[in-house]
Amino acid sequence: MTKRILFVFTSANRTLTGASTGWYLPEAAHPYYVLAPHFTIDFVSPAGPNPPVDEYSVQTFPDDIGKFLEDPVVQKKLSTAKKLSEVKPDDYDAVFYVGGHGPVLDLAVDPVNIKLASEFYRAGKLVAAVCHGPAALVGVTDESGKSIFAGKPVTGFSNVEEEQIDKVKDLPFSLEDKISSLGGKYEKAAEPWGPKVVVAGNLITGQNPASAYPIGETILKALQK
Repeated sequence: MTKRILFVFTSANRTLTGASTGWYLPEAAHPYYVLAPHFTIDFVSPAGPNPPVDEYSVQTFPDDIGKFLEDPVVQKKLSTAKKLSEVKPDDYDAVFYVGGHGPVLDLAVDPVNIKLASEFYRAGKLVAAVCHGPAALVGVTDESGKSIFAGKPVTGFSNVEEEQIDKVKDLPFSLEDKISSLGGKYEKAAEPWGPKVVVAGNLITGQNPASAYPIGETILKALQK
């Protein structure tokens, strides 16, 4: 039977300063095309259909517009995305959190998301996230109630990268600092914007947009075992 992956998108479309935000185009597109030939993929977000794409990412990665945003299959998945409250971990083999600044604003504190991701993790299912996607996991705990980051190597968008795009003021917390405060062993690429994927058991994290394709490949390998 074909394995199933749940792609989770943010529903947040504004940062703390009122700047537009959403999910980051290549961080959905690149893993999607690595995984879609092999698995069934469903899209979901806190508010359901048509989660907002970050306009800056659309301008920055024009090649992904035609491939992903204009793909009829993808368009249907986005327009019919379920609400987080409508899905069950039992129906999936893995969950993947798409990045963009949005997850820091909504998924990080969404009780439905925290419960869902905790259930995935505790069931031994694959939990993966890229860039700001790991922000969706900051409230997620294992069976003992400990953060799933505690004592594990983890990556996510770095403080240096956040400062370089001048977005520190737009967010309620720094992802790098939050991972460390939860006991995670934060790791990053040797240079800002370089690809970095970290595997810690059934938790897979990627640092930034350049890590989107490699995290797709890592999820593929993990699910094909």
